[in-house]
Amino acid sequence: MAEALELHTVGDLLHHYPRRYAERGELTTLADLPLDEHVTVVARVADARVHTFNGAKGRGQRLEVTITDGSGRLQLVFFGKGVHKPHKELLPGTRAMFAGKVSVFNRRTQLAHPAYELLRGEEGDGEPAVDSWAGALIPIYPATVKLESWKIARAVDAVLPRVSDAVDPLPASLRQGRGLAELPDALRMIHRPATKADILDARERLKWDEAFVLQVALARRRHADTQLAAVPRVATAGGLLDAFDAKLPFTLTEGQDKVSAEIFGDLALEHPMHRLLQGEVGSGKTMVALRAMLAVVDAGGQAAMLAPTEVLAQQHHRSVVEMLGELAEGGLLGGAEQATKVVLLTGSMGAAARRQALLDLVTGEAGIVIGTHALIEDKVKFHDLGLVVVDEQHRFGVEQRDALRGKGKQPPHLLVMTATPIPRTVAMTVFGDLETSVLDQLPAGRSPIASHVVPAADKPHFLARAWERVREEVENGHQAYVVCPRIGDDEDEKKSGKKGAAAGEDGDKRPPLAVLEVAEQLAKGPLAGLRVEVLHGRMAPDDKDAVMRRFAAGEADVLVATTVIEVGVNVPNATAMVIMDADRFGVSQLHQLRGRVGRGSAAGLCLLVTDAPEASPARGRLSAVASTLDGFELSRIDLEQRREGDVLGQAQSGVRSSLRVLAVIEDEEVIAAAREEAAAVVAADPELEHLPELRIALDALLDKDRAEYLDKG
Repeated sequence: MAEALELHTVGDLLHHYPRRYAERGELTTLADLPLDEHVTVVARVADARVHTFNGAKGRGQRLEVTITDGSGRLQLVFFGKGVHKPHKELLPGTRAMFAGKVSVFNRRTQLAHPAYELLRGEEGDGEPAVDSWAGALIPIYPATVKLESWKIARAVDAVLPRVSDAVDPLPASLRQGRGLAELPDALRMIHRPATKADILDARERLKWDEAFVLQVALARRRHADTQLAAVPRVATAGGLLDAFDAKLPFTLTEGQDKVSAEIFGDLALEHPMHRLLQGEVGSGKTMVALRAMLAVVDAGGQAAMLAPTEVLAQQHHRSVVEMLGELAEGGLLGGAEQATKVVLLTGSMGAAARRQALLDLVTGEAGIVIGTHALIEDKVKFHDLGLVVVDEQHRFGVEQRDALRGKGKQPPHLLVMTATPIPRTVAMTVFGDLETSVLDQLPAGRSPIASHVVPAADKPHFLARAWERVREEVENGHQAYVVCPRIGDDEDEKKSGKKGAAAGEDGDKRPPLAVLEVAEQLAKGPLAGLRVEVLHGRMAPDDKDAVMRRFAAGEADVLVATTVIEVGVNVPNATAMVIMDADRFGVSQLHQLRGRVGRGSAAGLCLLVTDAPEASPARGRLSAVASTLDGFELSRIDLEQRREGDVLGQAQSGVRSSLRVLAVIEDEEVIAAAREEAAAVVAADPELEHLPELRIALDALLDKDRAEYLDKG
């Protein structure tokens, strides 16, 4: 039973903190119970009645108990032999704690056969007094159907006397300097608080444990990186970089200049750069990365850019070659004197092109390579890999980055780009081993994007108007995207299990709209006469590239696509985007998609089409996206809604979050202070030889999987 909650040791139990506390005299809320979830409530019995009925096995009994907390009423139902004990105990006026799964029967919310624990027992009936919560506050623990909150509470009671044995990870000087409670006291107070102040004191102390141990792990990683040797890469005057800057038709933004200076400073060091470059959609990250790659080529090295999809790798290759012009024609007639060669390497390339690309890399003929995970394969050898640029880090496993970094003669410098703006606190925790550069201003010439929610179910004429707006944009010489959550082919149906399997969060049972179906409907209906093309991830790579080339050249008016266009696609003439079933996408994803329009001199338009009801959380999300173009603000909203998962990256493998009381959005001050303290501790004692308790806590946090994650990150 404890496996589901991962409670295996005394330590696990002591660190399984109450989710909330019920107060004596306080009436917990029954009005907003979540359907189909296991809940624990504290309430008073209002009414109890036994009903006799005729069933398939003869006459039977059903006990219906109504409980109330002042905010609402809830029915409890017991059948058969399970009627007798609750019938004797759950008398009107009795107060108890109830646990069970919330369901609906005959339009009434109920708990069927809930477990319960009386909060006022009677002596003298052979039963001991069951009022086991002597304090004023009753802890409600995260629980399961088979392991109720009060059983966990009893187990905690059994181990609390051993709390003085708990290993305290905080150095005494830190604890005393910040006025934090001793760990045994904090654990007693979080589990058995006498007052609300106890809970606050305990949580403050335990937040520090989580923040500090995590930041020490990241600080040690940063320190270890400084001990590695790397080849300094300093751009030479009169080289590729200078030639490129001289031919730029615009000036760099102040932010691009500042971030470039930070990167060039790191590249000149004798240990590897580990820098995160984050910024708004369209803030010019690719330009900054390209200038870094040119500086490395000037210094005699090679640069590799790793992209998550073939469409994006091809798009980057095309845009880099276009930006460089004759500077990308190394070895060719007409190439500039300082020119290098820019090669593309993807898994679907023909054998001859692939052989030539591999040869250009191993000889050093190619200074820049752009590719997908194909770059990681053993056959790929570099002459002198000096810089790895990873685009859209969250789409790449750390193992893949690690494999590419291992291809240099010495560890290459690493620049991670993410187009999803990250709140500062998340950057300090998720990317705490990387130095962070932020681009938060858009280059001149980028146009504003107007965003609107289109409630198709409530107001179908709004959707008709959306297609009119698309036609108007095309008539004005522009192009449009239509984004759908699904492809709509046979493979797609198999993947989703059955038609209609993917339900929206608001109970919508129809399948998500699909690219192939929507494209056909639009071409025959509201967009008839326009040149409509489709793009999705299961098309052949050459076909995908051909579609993108035609769209970029203005030979298609409307591109109906999946999220394969989410990042990196740059068609300045595309001014409108309609996102179908927008409620099925996340906040950050919607912001990314929207960033594909408004990339030229004409204003952009993004229409978020949804069937979600007006009062639903989904509509709230869409309204938030429509109300602001600030990606950092949207990333906070996204994180608050999704919660942070495991900040050490293990959420995907099902490992429970290492954070129990620390919330990366709300606890910014604690995280920032813990980062400073951790850096000081690691600088003074990198191996933590004088802090054995901290080492033990670190080993507990960094199980094998998490340790490998940090080692490879």
